[in-house]
Amino acid sequence: MDLALLRTFVTVHRAGSFTRAAALLGLSQPAVTSQIRTLERQLGRPLFLRQARGVTPTTIGDELAHKAAPHLDALVEITETGLDEDSSLRTLHLAGPPEFTAERALPALTELTGDDGQGFALRVSFGNAEETMEGLAAGHHDLAMTTAQPRGALLTATPLCDEEHVLVAAPRWASEIGPGKLRRKGAHTLEDFPIVEVHESLPFVARYWASVFDCRPAASGTVIVPDLRAVLACASAGAGLAVLPKYLCSDAIERGDVVALLDPAVPPLRTYFLVVRTGTLAMPHIARAHEWLLRAASDWS
Repeated sequence: MDLALLRTFVTVHRAGSFTRAAALLGLSQPAVTSQIRTLERQLGRPLFLRQARGVTPTTIGDELAHKAAPHLDALVEITETGLDEDSSLRTLHLAGPPEFTAERALPALTELTGDDGQGFALRVSFGNAEETMEGLAAGHHDLAMTTAQPRGALLTATPLCDEEHVLVAAPRWASEIGPGKLRRKGAHTLEDFPIVEVHESLPFVARYWASVFDCRPAASGTVIVPDLRAVLACASAGAGLAVLPKYLCSDAIERGDVVALLDPAVPPLRTYFLVVRTGTLAMPHIARAHEWLLRAASDWS
C-alpha cells in the first residue's frame, strides 16, 4: 500500500476535512479527494462519510487510523531526526497571547535558539485563542499556547500551567476602597469605581467577579486597551481597578505601584495549554520546545 495514501488518509482523519487536510499537506483539495478514493477502492470499503461540513470517519476508517497513525508518526520521527543534525533546517513557529508569550515562553525558549547544534530558529505570532487555534490547525504554527482546550483529533493539548488572577488598583484607589469594607460588602463596594480591561465584555473582571463575589460586574469599562501590560500601566497610573495575572503584576505590587485589594482563599485561576497538531511531536525541534516549556512551567508561580 502506498504510504503517501496512508499519510493523506491520517491527515484527513485528524483534520476532519478534505479542505483543511489539503492545506496541511500542501496539496489541492481534488488531489486529496482522489487519493482517498484510491485508498477506498484498494480496501473495498468507505473510509469517510461526506457531510456538509467536513467528513466523519466510518468504523473501518477509525480502525485504520488507529493502526496506521502511530507507525506513520514513527517514520516521521526517523526522517526528522536525521534532518535535525543540521539545526539550520529547523524553524519553530510559535503562537500565543502577547503578554504570556513575551513574559513566560520566550525567556524560557531563549536557550534553545543558540548555535550549539541543538537549537532552532524561532518565529513568533501573537493572537487570541481563536486565531491561534485556527492558525495551528491550518499549519501556520507548530506550537501554540492557549487557554482554550481544543476538541477533535487534529490538535493535541497538554496542560502547561495555571494562571492566578489578582484584583489590583493604584494606592489612592486602594485606600479609598479599604480591604475590610470590600470583604464585608463585596462587589457592591466596587460599583462606582472605574475599570481598566482588555475588552468591552470585561473578560478578566467578569471571571473574577463570578469566582470571588458570585455575581456579574455592574460597572462598564472606563479604559479598554487590548494588552494586559497596558492595562497594568493604566492601573498603576490611577485609571481604575484591574484584574491581572499574578505573574504580570507581582513586581508592580512589590514596588507599590499597585495594591492587591483582596486575597481570596481560592483565587481565580485560568489554565494554559500547550497545543500541537497531532503527530507533530515526532519532530525533534517541536518536541524539544514542548518539553522545555513544560519543564520551565514547573518553576512558574
